[in-house]
Amino acid sequence: MDAVEIESPADPDLAEPVLVEGLPGVGHVGKLAAEHLLEEFETEVVRRVYSEHFPPQVTVEDGRTTLASAAVHAVRDAERDLLVLTGDHQAADGPGNYRLTEAFLDVADAFDVDRVVAMGGVPTGELVDEPDVVGAATADAFLEELEGVGVRFRDDEPAGGIVGISGLLLGLGERRGFEAACLMGETSGYLVDPQSARVVLEALQESLGFEVGYDALSDRAEEMQEVVERIQQMEQGAQPPSDEDLRYIG
Repeated sequence: MDAVEIESPADPDLAEPVLVEGLPGVGHVGKLAAEHLLEEFETEVVRRVYSEHFPPQVTVEDGRTTLASAAVHAVRDAERDLLVLTGDHQAADGPGNYRLTEAFLDVADAFDVDRVVAMGGVPTGELVDEPDVVGAATADAFLEELEGVGVRFRDDEPAGGIVGISGLLLGLGERRGFEAACLMGETSGYLVDPQSARVVLEALQESLGFEVGYDALSDRAEEMQEVVERIQQMEQGAQPPSDEDLRYIG
């Protein structure tokens, strides 16, 4: 097997598609957002990317195995054609993320994409009731467009920059002539966050001009809120150790 191999199950005609990436990351925000798009629209897998840089494993569903990969899905029943990139893994190392990103940009080239949007989360370290969407972009015009739909651009945030494939889609994408941006929902960083995924999708929807329902994400957000409330109750109910207990420490 080569370092990266790309299969081409289909080659539909798409009108000025936008590549939208949502791979696992902080709060699973990007992956949740991408999966929601795939659930809400009729889609077709157009490329499947295999790589030795993915973890050495297969997934198992009803006894059937599938080698680790990433997939690019065409969405044509939205008002704007999309190529949605998602999967269960990023690469395990830096060189692998570079090689995979170049492969994903090759796919974008093959479909005449000129705009790339990565989706992810930005950790706050605490629970957020009403998350903002923090952005980064490769061009001033794109930045101003996203500001117009409520995306926040802040000095030195996210701290440390954008790592992984989401960041490289901007860095390598700009070098190859793509206009690229990253939309990051605020999230605690230690829980799966459907609410943050929703605000990211809302910003994407406003920017690209398509309609999508949110019932499924809302249900998941309510379930997660119940989990958060139970955690908070447990924290509030925790009692400090008594003097008697402390005598047995150390």
